[in-house]
Amino acid sequence: MVSTFHGLETAKRGMTAQQLGLYTTGHNISNANTPGYTRQRVSFETAEPFPGAGLNRPQIPGQLGTGVQAGTIERIRESFLDVQYRSENTKLGYYSSLSSALAKMEDIMNEPSNSGLQNIMSQFWSSLQNLADHPENLGARQVVAAKGQMVAETFNYYYNSLDGIKKDLGSEMDVTVKNINTIVSQIDELNKQIASVEPHGMLPNDLYDKRDQLVDQLSSLVDVKVTPIKPIQYGQPLPTAVGLYQIELVQKGGAQLLTVDGTTGASQQNELSITAKKGNVQSVQVGSVTLDNFSGKLKGLIESYGYIGANDKVKGHYPEMMEKLNKLAYAFANEFNHIHQQGYGLEKTARAGVFFDLSGSTDNNYAQIIRVHDEIIKDPTNIAAAKNDGDNSGDNEIAFELADLKSKDFSNYSFSLDDMSGTFDFYYAAMIGELGVAAQSANTNMENVQVLVDSVEYNRQSVSGVSLDEELTNMITFQHAYNASARMITVIDEMLDKIINGMGVVGR
Repeated sequence: MVSTFHGLETAKRGMTAQQLGLYTTGHNISNANTPGYTRQRVSFETAEPFPGAGLNRPQIPGQLGTGVQAGTIERIRESFLDVQYRSENTKLGYYSSLSSALAKMEDIMNEPSNSGLQNIMSQFWSSLQNLADHPENLGARQVVAAKGQMVAETFNYYYNSLDGIKKDLGSEMDVTVKNINTIVSQIDELNKQIASVEPHGMLPNDLYDKRDQLVDQLSSLVDVKVTPIKPIQYGQPLPTAVGLYQIELVQKGGAQLLTVDGTTGASQQNELSITAKKGNVQSVQVGSVTLDNFSGKLKGLIESYGYIGANDKVKGHYPEMMEKLNKLAYAFANEFNHIHQQGYGLEKTARAGVFFDLSGSTDNNYAQIIRVHDEIIKDPTNIAAAKNDGDNSGDNEIAFELADLKSKDFSNYSFSLDDMSGTFDFYYAAMIGELGVAAQSANTNMENVQVLVDSVEYNRQSVSGVSLDEELTNMITFQHAYNASARMITVIDEMLDKIINGMGVVGR
C-alpha cells in the first residue's frame, strides 16, 4: 500500500532539485566573465523507487518512482583539451620570449638605416678615400678622425645596449624562476584545501578551477606533466573527484616539482633554481636533478641570455652577437693599426702610432672599449697617410692601403683570426642576415603556435565556458519544472482536502 502522502514527498523532491539547478545556473551566470571559471551542472538522478525488493514488500503492481534527487554538482571539462592547450601554451611561451628578445636586438642593431654601423663604415671608408685624394688637407684628416670616432662609438653603443638588454633578460629570468616556484607553492596549498573537502564526498569545483588556472600559467613558463592522484588513505571521495595534482617537468627521467604521496597524500615541493657562471647560465636544477631538456618561456630566456654548452663554450643569441662584435672590432682595429703604424703623419719623421685604441680590455670586450687614440683626436696630422717620412704632403700610399681595407678579406689580414671569412662588410652583413632569419623564424613560429593555442582554447571554451543563452534556457527549464512540482503539491493538497474534509459526512 502506497502512503497517502507519497505524492507530496515526490513533488517536494522535484522542487528541491529544480531549485538547486536554478542556484547552480545563477552561479554560472554570475561567473560568465570570471577568468578560468568552468561552468557547473547538477547531475540529476532518480530517487530510489518504492518498494525495495523483499519478501515483506507491499503487494502493488510494481515499483513506484519517488521522484528526483541531485547526485553531484560537477564541472563540465574535457581533460584532453587541457593537456593539448598546455602543450601548445608551452611552445607559445618559448617562441614569444625568443621573439621578444630578438626584436629588441634588431631594434639595437637597426639595420639598414642611416645610423647603423653599415652606413657609418661607408662614411668612414669615404673619408679615407678623400684623405688619399688630399693627404695634405687638414680638414680631410679631421673628418677621418671624426668618422673613426663615430665607428668606435657605434661599436660601443651596440655592445653596451646588448649588454644592458642581456642584464634585463637575466632579471626577467630570475623573476620567472620565482614565479614558477610561487605557482607550484600555490598549487600545493590548493591541493591541501581540496584534500580537506574531497574525502567527505563533495566536489570543490571552484578550487579545481583555481588550480587548473595556475597550471595553465605554469605551462607557459615550463612544460609540465600533471598527474591526478587519489591517495589510498583518503576517506570516501566521489568517483568523479579529481584528486591531488602531482607536477613534474617533461624531460627524460622526469623532474618532480611537486610530489604527492600515493598513500597519505603528503606533498613535497622541490625548488627550481639556476646556477650562473661568468654571466651565463651554467645549469638549471629542480631539487638535486639537473635539467637537460625543457621548454617554455624559461628556455627562451636562457637561450637569449646565454648559457654554457659543451666544452664550456658560451652559446645564446646575445652573447654570440656580442662575441661577433668583439671579434669584428678586434680584427678591424688591429689590421687598421697594423697598416697605420707603417706610415707617417703629415710631415712627421717618426712612424705613426695606433689609430684605434683597444687598451683596457677585460674579457675581450673590444667592441665596448674601442676608441680613436687621444693623439689622433688632439692632432689629426698624426694620421698616417704617407709611406715616407719628412716632407710627405703629397704622399698618399698608406691612405690608399687604409681605404682598401674595405675590400680586404680577413684571410689576408696580418694576424690569425678564427671563424672569420670575407670582407668587413660581408661579415657584418652575414651577422645581420643571421639575426634577421632567427627573428623572422621565431616570430613566424610564435604566430603559428598562437593560432593553435587560440583554436584549442576556443574548443575548450565551447565545452567549459559559460554560454548565457544556454544558461537562460536552463533557467527557464528549471523554473517551469519547479512551478510544475509546486502545482503538483497543490493538486495533491486538493485531493487530501477531499479525503479529510469531504469524506465520511454522508447522512449528517
